[in-house]
Amino acid sequence: MLTTTETQAPVTTKVTLTFSDGIAHELAVEPGQSVLDAGLAAGLPLLHQCRSGSCSSCFATLAEGAAETLPGCGSSLLAAERAEGGRLLCVTAATSDCRFVLPYDSKVGEQRAAEGHAFVNVVERVAADVMRLELELAEGCWFDLRPGQFIRVKVPGTEQMRSYSVSSPPSALPKIELLIRLLPGGVMSQWLLDSAAVDDVLEISGPYGSFFLQDGNKAPHVMIAGGTGLAPMMAMLDTLRARPGRKPPILLSFGCQSAEGLFHREAIALRELWLPGLTVQISVDRGPAPEGVRVGNPVQAIGADGPLDPATVAYLCGPPGMLEAGRAHLLKLGLAPDNIHMEQFSAS
Repeated sequence: MLTTTETQAPVTTKVTLTFSDGIAHELAVEPGQSVLDAGLAAGLPLLHQCRSGSCSSCFATLAEGAAETLPGCGSSLLAAERAEGGRLLCVTAATSDCRFVLPYDSKVGEQRAAEGHAFVNVVERVAADVMRLELELAEGCWFDLRPGQFIRVKVPGTEQMRSYSVSSPPSALPKIELLIRLLPGGVMSQWLLDSAAVDDVLEISGPYGSFFLQDGNKAPHVMIAGGTGLAPMMAMLDTLRARPGRKPPILLSFGCQSAEGLFHREAIALRELWLPGLTVQISVDRGPAPEGVRVGNPVQAIGADGPLDPATVAYLCGPPGMLEAGRAHLLKLGLAPDNIHMEQFSAS
């Protein structure tokens, strides 16, 4: 029994982290310590970036035990993801011995993010609110990029960083293409519209994120993209095309709010020629719609032509509302939760 002068020592919790290739590591996590901090301190190859619960790079699934968000911290997780055990390790504390499953293998996290410089090759407005920015890495700078991941760019003349998914495949390096949404009053948007010029030099870092094309999956692919959420899908499509062997059937459903916001239609049509197994549905939320474009959101187009193979792997990228609706819709169509991969876009 404790006396009045004695206090109980804080108790560590045992946390097991299991990678998708089956490799597992055990950690002793201190009270109030995030699982990510404990893992990094132990030298584990864990993907991360923001360390504030906003980027989802450190996503993992709680398979056993209990773990909650640290007091005073927020999380960008969708309610459905959290209900199914999703956690962001950077803002998660273990409240009992527990086990997490990571959606990537133990080799992925060994590829640390790099910092460097890139030259601006192209600044092109491709829609009313979308700019295409082509960069070229400076000599000595290299990224171990996976299709679907994002980089961070420092806005010239400021200390502010912005994150953008790469729309070009890793095979295009040292060139990197970004699709950037123009936001009223946005610091990056203002620079792109007023100052950006060929040969400007940008500070960049990356790659980041656990949202990327899964290796070797021959099951049908579904890709749902809202607005500039098309960027990682383009990188994935080009990577699939370049891979040897038979390509999986692919359905790309891409949507924008209106016809004025549509972009990259010619680039998408070119991919349809390159990939005979690619089917494309393009949507606008409200009409009038150009010929060949449906009115509605890109989620509704999935399953309209028939049932999906239960083994289908899905990739979703866009605003939170689209992801929430898309995940629920795909689950109703019979897809397994582990086969649904999502990247959330939100305005800075």
